Formats: sequence, C-alpha cells, structure tokens
Amino acid sequence: MAKIIMVQGTMSGAGKSLLVAGLCRIFRQDGYRVAPFKSQNMALNSFVTTQGLEMGRAQAMQAEAAGILPSVLMNPVLLKPTNHMGSQVIVNGEVLGNMQAVDYFAYKKSLMPAILEAFRALEEQADIIVIEGAGSPAEINLRENDIVNMGLAEALDAPVLLVGDIDRGGVFAQLLGTLMLLEENEQERVKGLIVNKFRGDRTILEPGIRMLEERGGKRVLGVVPYMEVNLEDEDSLTERFHNKKDGVIQIAVLHYPRISNFTDVAVFERMAGVSVRYVTRPGELVSADMIVLPGSKNTMGDLRWLRENGFEEAICKAANTKVIIGICGGYQMLGERIWDPEGMEEGGEMDGLALLPVRTTLRNRKTRTQCTGRVLALGGPLSPLSGQTIAGYEIHMGETYRVEGDGGEWEGSAFSQLSTAQEQGSKEDGTCVGNVYGTYVHGVFDEGDIAHRIAWILAERKGVCLPERENNMSYRDYKDSQYDLLAKNLRESLDMEAIYGMLREAGGIVRGAN
Repeated sequence: MAKIIMVQGTMSGAGKSLLVAGLCRIFRQDGYRVAPFKSQNMALNSFVTTQGLEMGRAQAMQAEAAGILPSVLMNPVLLKPTNHMGSQVIVNGEVLGNMQAVDYFAYKKSLMPAILEAFRALEEQADIIVIEGAGSPAEINLRENDIVNMGLAEALDAPVLLVGDIDRGGVFAQLLGTLMLLEENEQERVKGLIVNKFRGDRTILEPGIRMLEERGGKRVLGVVPYMEVNLEDEDSLTERFHNKKDGVIQIAVLHYPRISNFTDVAVFERMAGVSVRYVTRPGELVSADMIVLPGSKNTMGDLRWLRENGFEEAICKAANTKVIIGICGGYQMLGERIWDPEGMEEGGEMDGLALLPVRTTLRNRKTRTQCTGRVLALGGPLSPLSGQTIAGYEIHMGETYRVEGDGGEWEGSAFSQLSTAQEQGSKEDGTCVGNVYGTYVHGVFDEGDIAHRIAWILAERKGVCLPERENNMSYRDYKDSQYDLLAKNLRESLDMEAIYGMLREAGGIVRGAN
C-alpha cells in the first residue's frame, strides 16, 4: 500500500491542482516514487497518453511534476461539458457516452469500482499518492453518492488537507463554514488547514489564524503566498483569461463558450514582448498580429457563437493581413462546411468560415493519439517554419478532408507530415492557404524553437524588435524549472514535517526513499 494524502478545497479554483503538483514535486525531490490521483475531473482541457487514452490535463501536469509519464490510472473519470446541462463521460480513457447532469448524478456511484481499481493499480507504482478533490466537500446537495471528495476519502481512509483561497476574500468563512457543513466523521478526516494565495505581510494575518485554529479545532499548516509560477491550471477559472500583459506582439485567442485545450498557446506567455489575450469581442482583433482559433468541445455551437457575436466578418477581413491559425475545432471552423449526421454536437450541417478548402464530418469515433512529425513546405508568412519538428497529440471527433476547386485541383498545401503511436506509416495533417493555417495537433507550438520563430516572424512583419532571449531553455525545461520553483515556495510556507507526519499515520509502507 502506498502512503496517501488528499487535498480538498473550499471551492473550485482554491488552488488544489497546483498544491497537488507542488507536493508531488517535493516528494519526488525527497526520493519517493509519487503519483497524483483525481477520481473525477470536469474539464475541457484534456491529454492523450502514449496508449491513446484520454485524461484530464491537470493530472498530466501533476505527473510531469512527479517526474513520471501520465496515465489514465491518475484520472479514471473525466467529464467534458458539452452544454450547460450535460457532459461527455470518459471512463478509463474511453468515451462512455454523453449524459445529462441528472442522469450522471444517478449513475456515478456505479463508477466507484472502476475508480478503486485504478487507484489500487496506481498504488503498485508509487510510494506516495497525492489525491485531489473537486469543487468543495461542503456541496451538501452532492454529498449523496460522492466519489471525489469525502466519499473517496472515506473509501481510501485518506487524511485531508483543506485549502481556502484568501485572494477572493472570506477565507475564514470559507474554511470554518466548510468544516461546519461536514459530518463529524468527515471533520475528523481534516488534519490541517491551508490558507492559499496570500498577498502582503503575514503578521497582519496572525490574529485571524489563531482564531481560525481555535474555532475550527484544526491547525493551520501553512499560509501559501500568491505565487508567480507559470504552470497549467484548470480551465473554467484560470486567470489566463484575464491576462493584461502588454507586448509589442499581440496574440488573440478566441474565447468561445466551449473553448478547450487553450494550453496550446501557453508557451507564448513566457516570452518577453509577447502578449496572449483571450478575446470575446470582435474589436479586440484589430490590434492582434496573430489570431488563434483554439480547440472546442462543441465546434458547431462555438461557431454559431462566433457568428452571433460578429466575429465572422472580422476574422475573414483579418485573413488578408494577419496570421490566423486554427487548432482542432478551430481548424474545423476555418473550413467550408461541417456535417453532424450522427448528432454528436448540434446535428445537421453548418457553413464554416470558408478560409480553408476543407470540410468536416463529425463521427461517433474519437481520434486519440500522440504524434510526432515535421512541418511541410509552407507558403505564406509562416514559411520559415518549414522542416521544423513538431510533437503533440490529436483528440477529435471529426474527419476532415480537402476539397478540389473548379479546376479539379486542391488549393493550398498540407501543414505537416505526422507519425502516430496508433497508426502505421505517416499521414498529412492540416491545411494552409495564404495567411491561414489549420492543424489537428495540440501542442504544435511546444517543440523546439517553433514558438520563438513565430514570434520573430510576427515582429519582423510588424517592423518591431522583440527583447533578446535571456536563455535558450526549451519549453520542457522551462516547465521543469517552474515545478522546482513551486516546490521551493511550498517548502518555505508549509509545515512539511506535519504533512510527513500525516503520511506516517496514514498506513502503508514507504519504499525507495533516499
């Protein structure tokens, strides 16, 4: 049996995901085999494993922090919202189907055997497992048949750290109110409290901390400062959507309602002189040097939103002068037409933006695969990318094919040549015509020097200069340095001796420690 500890929060966005990642990094640095676990995640940011299975991207990020390959054992149940009332349900990396919220609420308890089986298999690979809850354990309307917070903690006999977000205010009410709404046996599982995202002088907070401990009957094991670390976070409440960073180069990302895998552009966020902004109004495209149409969990619905909000004319006009890139669902939107004969999204058919000579049919079969390849001989402003290596993954329901023109020839060229883990040989991916590019590869900007090349291309086109790069650190190495910075900050602000004490009391045998 592995040692286990669970991080629960007073609300969504309290910082559970980053704290789990930081603890994973600390335990790894201390010589333990460590793995993250979240029984059920609801997110539109997802990842594809080497086995071609789908899991929450937050757990993939935490696995990186732990220095191990992501596995669906770390996230056996993933919910991807398709609308306000329903989600696609993914179990052990495979699509189970779409369910309305009320139906899933009645069904979810039957998933507990699969969750426990995944956890037991993960135990064989780890000395310590850091478990993440979801939302708040005090959502009393969801307590019945809970599989992700106190229901899971009870099933696994896990000690719990309860985290509150002081940055949004009311942290004392958050923590005390949560404890008050828990059952007595659940309160006993909470072994310590954490105040997260604190800004300012901690001495001012001390009287409140003492009262919190007195009234709650729990020790505060740390006050974690607001951390300037650049790591992936959950999609719905990410602060990236409100980024105000100025830069000589502006990248505009369409923030439609079902945006997914927006982490594809995260590599640009660390670059001096580059601003990434998520836009919801057509006027925000005017100053953009590059426009990105990211992934979508509901391509047809988000395409309709795009039209209803006046983006179609703005994007088509921008295609004459600006670089436009569509990824996955965004690539589908840039095509001529989308069919949905099996009712996977909206049903029926819909015109696309007609900026690329492709058409898409949505099918009841999801492509999930990791891929590597190279950029082909591109035309247009991104031609300097030709021959560059790319790596990432595909995850989509659609089949996209090229359309011949009146002369019987296909206008434009493919974006890349790919080899995938699940397919023999290689295949062409994507399309490019003029200033407009489309690809199915998530993570297309992450490999090597591609993102920096794009930034310099945009700067040259604009006639401006970007600051010199401080170092040639790869994006992978940069993320690794951020995990180390996260761990350093947590070591300085948490009572790690008390947390190790919780692990010792949790049972199991620690193996492999230095």
